[in-house]
Amino acid sequence: MDAEQLLYFRNILNKKLDAILNEAIKTVDSMAKEDETFPDPTDRATLESDRNFELRIRDRERKLIPKIKAALQRIDDGTYGICSSCGGEISEKRLESRPEATLCIKCKTKEEEFEKKHNF
Repeated sequence: MDAEQLLYFRNILNKKLDAILNEAIKTVDSMAKEDETFPDPTDRATLESDRNFELRIRDRERKLIPKIKAALQRIDDGTYGICSSCGGEISEKRLESRPEATLCIKCKTKEEEFEKKHNF
């Protein structure tokens, strides 16, 4: 992968990381500002349901942060775009859709089939 491509993916990863962190800040701010007095229990239940949904999303994003940071480190190390399983190249198309990917399509498919077979 050439320097221009690495810069392109670095920018994508940094933007993704910034977006996740900004959304987390917005979520905390909005939850802190919400008025929690509801005369109607249904309104309260709706708020709690919405809050739980948003927190699940933020939790998934929280788990993505170390993967993004690891991908940025791989760019620095010169190993970005190389499959951690077979050592082959991860296609640019795959990195476009999943820039933090560590496995090529073939190895990822094998991993998913193994997980499905063994009920992981």
